[in-house]
Amino acid sequence: MKKSILTVFLLALCWNMNAQKISIFDETVVEKENMEPAIPRPEQENIASQKLKDFSNRSKKKPNVLIFLVDDLGWGDIGCNGGGVAVGAPTPNVDKLAREGKRFTSFYSTPTCTSSRAALMTGRQPIRSGLTRPLLSGDKVTTNPWDVEVTQAKLLSSVGYKSALIGKWHIGEAENMLPHEVGFDYFYGLPAVQSDYTQFLVERQYSDMINNKELHDKAFQLQPEGLLMGRKGGGRSVGFEIKTIEELRQIDEKLKDESIKFIKENSGKNPFYLIHSFTAIHNDTYCGEDYIGKSPAAMPVKDAILQMDHIVGEIMQALKDSGELENTLVLFTSDNGANEDVFPDSGYHPWKGGKGTTWEGGVRVPLIAYWKDMIEPGQETNELIDLTDLYMVSLRLGGVMNQLPNNLYFDGIDQTSYLLAKDGRSKRQCVFLWNGTDFCAMRWKDYKVHFQVFDIKETRRNIDATNLSRIGTAPWCYNLNVDPKEMGSEGHRYFEWGIPAVNAFRMRHLATMKKYPNTDIGLGL
Repeated sequence: MKKSILTVFLLALCWNMNAQKISIFDETVVEKENMEPAIPRPEQENIASQKLKDFSNRSKKKPNVLIFLVDDLGWGDIGCNGGGVAVGAPTPNVDKLAREGKRFTSFYSTPTCTSSRAALMTGRQPIRSGLTRPLLSGDKVTTNPWDVEVTQAKLLSSVGYKSALIGKWHIGEAENMLPHEVGFDYFYGLPAVQSDYTQFLVERQYSDMINNKELHDKAFQLQPEGLLMGRKGGGRSVGFEIKTIEELRQIDEKLKDESIKFIKENSGKNPFYLIHSFTAIHNDTYCGEDYIGKSPAAMPVKDAILQMDHIVGEIMQALKDSGELENTLVLFTSDNGANEDVFPDSGYHPWKGGKGTTWEGGVRVPLIAYWKDMIEPGQETNELIDLTDLYMVSLRLGGVMNQLPNNLYFDGIDQTSYLLAKDGRSKRQCVFLWNGTDFCAMRWKDYKVHFQVFDIKETRRNIDATNLSRIGTAPWCYNLNVDPKEMGSEGHRYFEWGIPAVNAFRMRHLATMKKYPNTDIGLGL
């Protein structure tokens, strides 16, 4: 089929990486060739800069960053997003962060955990790093992506930050791929995922492998020894052995203790960058002994949410007790949407689809930003923000934006002013949504536009029973203000005026991958 005149024109226009305006709707400015174009917000930038200057004069140090990263938590699991008590697990500590900070209702991640964590650690779309899908026990990569990528921890270390990732990693466990081998000062946690342990412990669920000696003996070689630990420049060791369900139940408490210890060790000394990465609420869900049956729902996943919330409260109290509360930007989020496939271990969201898809349920997740005396409390915003943006915010606060390499394209946008200015607005024009190596959808303003769609064949089978199909004559389009569940596309009838602009934004995005080629690490499907 011949390309339309419009498509040829857009391709030619987007090939010029310096093209400033590609549509009358394009609000962005290209400040640097290898950086995502951003919407200028000079007034709020001035406000943010002054706030940061005042902070520096007051504290005589750079700010800390603490990120709470929950596993598979749905947008609607927390009380401030309509969940909490209403769905059987109150979250008072997370809700307190929202009341005293800023809540972002249109924050986007990626459909799965490895790709989301890669986006957070690189500031780039996972398609660029090759970390496009969950790394599984036994996977072998042909290229170490961390030979190409640069973590925020590595850059921040150059200006005196101490960094730690405590909890789930899941972005490679081969040699030179764990956090302390790619820039973090300290790692304590899971190389991959919680179900790597349970598949050797829960006989009823995995009996076909456990009770088949030939299969078990081979698969057992993949079993992790326990929680690993390591320091920059050093090797790996087992920090906590996991051989029983009782030991498995202790993981999130062990992680909490390590994060509190890290905060205390650096209080009053070094600025720190800490990612506290929960095992909760990934399947298979086993909360701590003290939380069994304690949620109103008395279900394992709800008990785990209750425990997660308590841990957030304890770590926040540790920040306060250490005198670092006023010095710390706190971010709370989830790596992807709720995994409906693992019901009743699944979280909750009010959207269509779930983990593994680019419907809203797979990629629209909670985000709360809290910074005492720096972020005006009680704010809510529905403007766009992306997981890669958190990478850039961390670099801005550390003053190391100028250290980014020029040979890589960065999708993240510095949204510091969006966070710090009262009623600040987003600098992001579009969110681009990939699943694996497939470009599927994008969001522009309140419009969600799909170029490939997930056809879910069975209820709660977003991962295990879906087809990914190209759209037909017109992109599927939804105005999320009136159709947040993406129930009926109205693209060709009510959005013809916007399709050329959306297509121009899409083509410019894809053109960056011609000039800055993606890395193939050999994952295949």
